[in-house]
Amino acid sequence: MSTRTFEKQILVAGVGNAWLRDDAFGGEAARRLERDGVPSGVTVMDFGTSGLDLAYEVMRGYDALILLDASRQGERPGTLFVIEPQRDQFAGALEDGEAIDPHAMDPHTVLRFVSATGGWPGKVVVIGCEPGEVDDVGLGLTPAVEAAVERALTLVRETIATLRTDAAYGG
Repeated sequence: MSTRTFEKQILVAGVGNAWLRDDAFGGEAARRLERDGVPSGVTVMDFGTSGLDLAYEVMRGYDALILLDASRQGERPGTLFVIEPQRDQFAGALEDGEAIDPHAMDPHTVLRFVSATGGWPGKVVVIGCEPGEVDDVGLGLTPAVEAAVERALTLVRETIATLRTDAAYGG
């Protein structure tokens, strides 16, 4: 009898508002990654500000989600960070009558919604970048965040390679 290994299904999701300068980090990184190509089993999508679409896509049943996002952590603009949120951080049913605004679904709300509906992937990794400018309307990344995109893609590729292995899931 042979053991059959199934290919891991991984979603790489860029999020952010392209009209708010550095908030476009996630989408820009996703577009470049898709342009450069990814291994089979990996899907790359730029969700922009459509958190509800992201939530529904995650619920299709991926083994892992890599979320690319600009996020203020109090560091220098362009600083990258990797966070592996656990499902219990987002646990708990949505309260009866609690509204989730489909136009304001930031990554935290998306993960909470996905957790509450039972669609949590096996692994979630957030690769974030400290933004410089996100408060005023404008197009294009600032130089510090632009320089961070290629470094972020290296992190994404390393993370994909790890998530394609059974060891990443404790099994």
